[in-house]
This record gives sequence, C-alpha cells and structure tokens, in this order.
Amino acid sequence: MHLEFRHLRTIRAIHQEGGLAKAADTLHITQSALSHQIKGLEAQAGVELFVRRSKPMRLSPAGMKLLRLAEEILPRIAALEDEFDGLRAGKSGRLHIAIECHACFDWLLPVLEGFRTAWPDVDVDIRPGLQFEALPALLREEVDLVISSDPEDLPGIDFTPLFDYEPVFVASAQHPLAAKPFIEAEDFRDELLITYPVERPRLDVFSQMLIPAGIEPKGIRQVELSAVILLLVASNRGVSVLPDWVVRELRNNSSYVTRPLTETGLTRRLYGATRGDDTSKPFMSHVLKLARTEPLKLQRS
Repeated sequence: MHLEFRHLRTIRAIHQEGGLAKAADTLHITQSALSHQIKGLEAQAGVELFVRRSKPMRLSPAGMKLLRLAEEILPRIAALEDEFDGLRAGKSGRLHIAIECHACFDWLLPVLEGFRTAWPDVDVDIRPGLQFEALPALLREEVDLVISSDPEDLPGIDFTPLFDYEPVFVASAQHPLAAKPFIEAEDFRDELLITYPVERPRLDVFSQMLIPAGIEPKGIRQVELSAVILLLVASNRGVSVLPDWVVRELRNNSSYVTRPLTETGLTRRLYGATRGDDTSKPFMSHVLKLARTEPLKLQRS
C-alpha cells in the first residue's frame, strides 16, 4: 500500500466536513478528483474506508485507523514545516555557546536573558569551553558561537569584536602591594596567584605579562568561581588578576585594592567567533549586538 500525505489529509478533511463536496473545497480540488483519489486508495488498501450510504459520510473501521494515523502524523508535519519556515526566515535555530573564560558568565547571562525574550524559538545552551577545544568544535558545528579573546585566522570563521576590557590586579587592602600605583611583572615573583582553572596562555596575566617577562609566581591556586577568588583575596591568602567588569563592585569596598597592570594599563578585546554562514543570521546578529552593549552597562554601574 502506497500511502501519501495527501491521502491522510483527504481522510481527515472528509471526516471533519462530513461529505465530499465540502472536503473538496477545503482541499482545493474538484469533487471528481477527490472521489477518484478515494477509490484509488481503497483499491490499494483492499477494504472500504467509508460508509457511503450514511449522512454525514462516515469512516469505516478501517478508515478510522487511517484517521488516527492522520491525526498523529499531520500535526507533526505541520510543526516541522513551521520550524523550517522559521529557519528560512532566521526566526528559529540553535545557539550553543562555548566560553573560553569563567568571568564571561557575569555579563553573558543577562545578555541571554534579553535574547531569550526576543527569540523564544531559538534553542540556547552554554558549554564552558575549557575542557575541549572550542574553535575546532565550532568548525565541527558542535557549537555555534565561541566567546574568545584569542582570534585566529581560520577559513570560514568570523571573529566579531565585542568590547575591550582591562585586566585588573586585585589584592587585600592590607597587602604590601596596595601601596603601589600600578603592578609590574616582577611584583608577582613572591606572590600566590589565584586564577581560574585555565591553561596559562589563556590567562591575561600570563600571556600579557608573566610569560613575556619570564616571571614565575611563588605559587598558583586555581579556583572555579569569581566570588571565591575575591573571598580568598580579601582574606589576604593571595592576589589575583580579573577583568574590570568583575571588580566593578569593589570600588567602594575597603577590603580590597585594585590596580592597573603596568603604568599605562593593559587592554584586551573579546570576540564572538561564528561560522561565516551563520554570522548574518538575524538571531546571531542580535546576540552579538547584545554582547557588545551589556558589558558596557556593567562597567558603568
């Protein structure tokens, strides 16, 4: 038996309309064509699908089985068509994000909350890009957006600038380095440096200061959460370097001091990496725009 979607639509329309004439109008075909279609379907099935002498026209037991199939399949087909329409229009899709910095959660979550209300049909997920290679995962289409401060020249990948930030030295107000106006690489030699659990080349304090200067801190302590890092720093159990948006709330807190790295300070830039074909999608353009503006709000707060 060769069953097509149009057969299921026919069975449903006749059941709903109670006759061939109204069903033909609903399906936008002639009554003759509809009658011919039914005869062909019954010939394939080898059973009658309708009780023809009844008014309104009723389905036979075999026809009821086809109706149940139609009521199961056709809504799923309609939902899939709507999904494809949304994909073509850029209204739906997938936004799986890999983050190469722990501190990015502080500004990214408000971004995604605003994005969710504007694009409810986009599937959003976050994967910390610290336990796998984020950019290769982007090329393999395992993720769709990578937040990174290390752009690379990769074919088919766009790096959209998001915003500049300043890595800032943070210490207890009782720490000896609190007396200095700025911090140099040599100052870390005798310090316990508290960092996120990230490879050294991905940490600004190492890539921008310590590695070029050949300086090794006295010790390294890795901590997952920004709040715990700050708690340890306030207890004078080490020093840290954090993005300026993380330490914004410490400006009026007498337990801490924040200082620039080097006399002129350091400036870094975050990027949103996307596959070239995805960059111009409406929902991707919107999330990149939100990502450019939200951190600036945090820095001014």
